[in-house]
Amino acid sequence: MSAGMDGGAGTMDEVGRLLLEGELTVEGRLTEASNATLYCRVELDGSGLACVYKPVAGERPLHDFPDGTLAARELAAYAVSEAAGWHIVPVTVEREGPFGRGMVQQWIEESDLSGAVTVLKDLRSPDAEGWCPILAVQLSDGSDAVLAHRDGPALRRIALFDAVVNNADRKGGHLLPLTDGTVLGIDHGLTFHTEDKLRTLLWGFADRELEPVERAELEKLRDDEQLAGRLTELLSPEELDAFRERIDALLAAGILPGPDGRMRPVPWPPV
Repeated sequence: MSAGMDGGAGTMDEVGRLLLEGELTVEGRLTEASNATLYCRVELDGSGLACVYKPVAGERPLHDFPDGTLAARELAAYAVSEAAGWHIVPVTVEREGPFGRGMVQQWIEESDLSGAVTVLKDLRSPDAEGWCPILAVQLSDGSDAVLAHRDGPALRRIALFDAVVNNADRKGGHLLPLTDGTVLGIDHGLTFHTEDKLRTLLWGFADRELEPVERAELEKLRDDEQLAGRLTELLSPEELDAFRERIDALLAAGILPGPDGRMRPVPWPPV
């Protein structure tokens, strides 16, 4: 994974140190984000890196998530991703910035959403092979089509991750497909609720049997005491209990969850 550092790529440890210790300069704001999301740059010892800074003070109050907790949920999602060995979430740290304490995350420059999501006009076409149809949509010319996501291990890994962290907002735009086939995921502020709030575009994997490696990853997360200690710092006791219960439920069911019975299974807008 490219770190986007001046002079070439860096390791995750180097990226983390730069994000934590570098001088943070705000260069702009992502205006489409509902919470304060600032495009920044960090500089340290001649190295530079683009990043996103989300200060806790800029979080918009929500009716179903406690105030001032979204940054901590992003940090918890990163911790789970790393503990499982999934490496889905870009390097994410907690630090002080110009607008107070918040979450700072590596900016991923080169991604192409068409590698993960597409619109299909004919499900019988050879172009539809390897894609999972999700939603019927209408195009600007009035014609009917289907929104679909790619079928493959990279997105399946994210679908499992989302089930574990209880992601209520897996839009297509929160997927970052890279040129090497890796797909990263961002925007994990709406996670770890005690109630089942899973909303995602990735329902094409619903009801598929867990593979042995996936079961091993879930067991690893359940038994990871170091991860539990980190999550204790970021989540409430009830949220940590719910996290463990979701893992146990996934292992007991033996399949990836599906949308049946959910009032709003797909976030809006879906992309």
